[in-house]
Amino acid sequence: MSESLLRQNIERTLEEAISDESYNAFCELSFEKSFDKKQYFVEPGRPCNYQYFILEGSCYSYYMNEKGDKNAIQLAIEDYWITDSSSFFTNKAAVSTIETLEPTRALLLSKENLNALCNTQPIFDRYFRILLQNAMSTLYYRIAKTTSEDAEHRYREFSRLFPHFVQRIPQFLIASYLGIKPQSLSRIRREMLFKD
Repeated sequence: MSESLLRQNIERTLEEAISDESYNAFCELSFEKSFDKKQYFVEPGRPCNYQYFILEGSCYSYYMNEKGDKNAIQLAIEDYWITDSSSFFTNKAAVSTIETLEPTRALLLSKENLNALCNTQPIFDRYFRILLQNAMSTLYYRIAKTTSEDAEHRYREFSRLFPHFVQRIPQFLIASYLGIKPQSLSRIRREMLFKD
């Protein structure tokens, strides 16, 4: 399952098939690890040494403010990548926490091995560039929507674009991710039941 999921992700992102040689090179430079529910991939103050491709399970990254409130930054289930990019790419301490929501299996790729992979298999340089472009585009889109559209519209659009997240990720985290108070999201969901 993990093999086909990763390969499908790569080929879907690149919009082309990759050779067995390239795929095997990726597999040789990454490794699989299992995590329990509520286990940390990354903690603030420590370096984030890996990119994580979720094979099974779910997790999220968040920043905790001085009041102890968790502000969700990223959500990830199977077939998604997650990391603390600021730490991974700069070697500085992580500013976010990445925590599992359920037992999770992930494929881990270090920065050193990412660079080696991109140098020896240029197709992966393009793959990771596309992933970064998509992540940046999603971030800007989310910021624009959060600052310009009402909460119901944001949730409706999120539900339309990511129905698999709505079913797997706790509502309070989706609310945090969208910049909505949890009680407001509960009200929006109730109202949507009557409208739809």
